[in-house]
Amino acid sequence: MSSKVRSINKPGFLVYALLAAFVLGSVFPLYWSYVMGTVTKERTLQSPPPLVPGGHFIDNAKRVFDQIDFWSALLNSVIVSSLGALSVVAFSTLAGYAFAKLRFKGSNTLMAFIVMTLAVPTQLALVPMLKQFSNLGLDGTLAAVTLPWLVTAFGVFFMRQYLVDAIPDELIDAARVDGCSQIRIVWTVAVPAARPAMAILALFTFMSVWTDFMWPLLVLQNSDVQTLQTALDKLKIAPGQGLSDLALLQAGTIMATIPLLLLFIATGRHLVSGIMQGAVKG
Repeated sequence: MSSKVRSINKPGFLVYALLAAFVLGSVFPLYWSYVMGTVTKERTLQSPPPLVPGGHFIDNAKRVFDQIDFWSALLNSVIVSSLGALSVVAFSTLAGYAFAKLRFKGSNTLMAFIVMTLAVPTQLALVPMLKQFSNLGLDGTLAAVTLPWLVTAFGVFFMRQYLVDAIPDELIDAARVDGCSQIRIVWTVAVPAARPAMAILALFTFMSVWTDFMWPLLVLQNSDVQTLQTALDKLKIAPGQGLSDLALLQAGTIMATIPLLLLFIATGRHLVSGIMQGAVKG
């Protein structure tokens, strides 16, 4: 009987084939970007396009450094992404705990309103936010890039859904009986229980802020301050020419992707552990 169960649960050839297809489909864009970043500009314009890496990545990388202030833009992106991730995790954890475990008038209505904002396209808020930051004198600064990321509706909803089942009500009641204040309950009960979800939210938020292009492009358009994405946008057109320098752009893109890859490699184990713990709790 047990052997039959094991044979039924064992993945077949079709499962492995689908997984291999998904992996190849996910990795190929990154591989193709690397290939295009290792060839010359002239080779990118030829047909068929190259599928094997060339030997010009170092040369293209040097041209990237010559045309944009790469290290300054990298530092700005690290600052904005780190502050955004920390802020979203902190505020979303507090708000998520309040919605999950505190009973106050209008909580369900307010939570429903927060969820409804997820359906509003981000593009609708760009012009009002740009005008507001301009009135405040913050346009063209990293503060203008960072402030919209202080808290997100998704972060609040995500933490609320996680903490509903992660923290038993009896544990909170026991802490109150022991004389713990609400702040101490959050710090000693909610935060340890929420660490897996906080790690996932921090990683996803960091990645979202890092790859954000539209808002930094608008708010930094007349400024010398640039994030990595807006700096790479300047590589689209070769100096003195009207042609796209795809090799230069893809080399810069690969260089901008390396920090994210290193971050995933460093936190991959914790990410999988957090997802598995959330699945078990669910």
